[in-house]
Amino acid sequence: MTKPPQLIGWAHTPFGRHPDHDIERLIATVSGAAVEDAGLEPGDIDAIFVGVFNNGFSKQGFEAALVGAGVPALASVPAARAENACATGSAALFAALDRIEAGRARAVLVIGAEKMTSVPGSEINDILLSGSHRRTEAAAGSFAGVFSGLADRYAERYGDPHDAMAEIAAKNHRNGVANPLAHVRKDLGFDFCATESERNPRVVGRLLRTDCSMVSDGAAALVVADADLASTAHRAVEVRGRSHVNDHLAVAARPDPLALVGAAAAFHGALDEAGTRLAELDLLETHDCFTIAELLQYEAFGIATPGKAAEVLARGATHRDGSLPVNVSGGLKAKGHPLGATGVSQHVMAAMQLVGEAGDMQLSTVDRVAVFNMGGAAVANYATVLERAR
Repeated sequence: MTKPPQLIGWAHTPFGRHPDHDIERLIATVSGAAVEDAGLEPGDIDAIFVGVFNNGFSKQGFEAALVGAGVPALASVPAARAENACATGSAALFAALDRIEAGRARAVLVIGAEKMTSVPGSEINDILLSGSHRRTEAAAGSFAGVFSGLADRYAERYGDPHDAMAEIAAKNHRNGVANPLAHVRKDLGFDFCATESERNPRVVGRLLRTDCSMVSDGAAALVVADADLASTAHRAVEVRGRSHVNDHLAVAARPDPLALVGAAAAFHGALDEAGTRLAELDLLETHDCFTIAELLQYEAFGIATPGKAAEVLARGATHRDGSLPVNVSGGLKAKGHPLGATGVSQHVMAAMQLVGEAGDMQLSTVDRVAVFNMGGAAVANYATVLERAR
């Protein structure tokens, strides 16, 4: 049986506000660095996949060609752009994995990037709303409004998730302190995250500012290689299992919007392909675009039974020292959420843990990590299981 593709190099900018970096410079910053980290030369790269959402964040399109503009040595490498809302980075990675598995490349460069902070907040809201079904969900007013609706549904069925959401926010901000690449490196504490205030205003419905991920600039990159080439790399992380499952774009079209059926199918599909179980994971890096999203993922993935996510949090099961640490990087909540970069970033964070290069974030035992990245309100769902190959 052919061995799975492996991750052999990576690079990552700090996430946050980068007023002096346009999308071209963000991409250039990680492109050559990831190739060098893999121990390769630009001529060794057979293909490039770039994940950028854009959709109005930048007037510069044709982002795949920007790689060669920033790193001329890569200008002649076949390059294409992927886009799948907030899962754009994982869409680019999965395209690279397909290329490797098809035997049409030995080494593929994957880049995820986004420049979000150069447009006004009102424009950001409208751009992000395009990740929902405008015909049925425009009345929500924003992407946050769509998730606020899910929090309302949860409250009606199981009780107000306010405290559980605040605990997720506090956990992820506490974890983010140890991540030098995070947008916000401050332990805000549960009380701050749970309390509406001038510094933590209500965004919409049940969501406070601390319930919403950061609008950020940033980029991340990976080099994916076949097993033969990876055998010569100084370290390698194997993609043991992966799955991509879609759900209805319109939340109202789903029989049970709280079940995140597509997310659950992708997550368990990746576990099945990897031949592993939830209990055998050492870390989960998951898509906490809003705290209610992480809470619903606990229940969709089987970390908690429906309506019982608060009990899992109360036990500390998903904290850094718990039975399954979740978002040790700080997640999207503290690390930031430059849309196209997020899925690639999550895999970089996981790879760093597996090879013992996570610095102050490093967990003591990490043999198997799952990553979950979703586009829209759990519409495009991508999950992977990673293990250290060497």
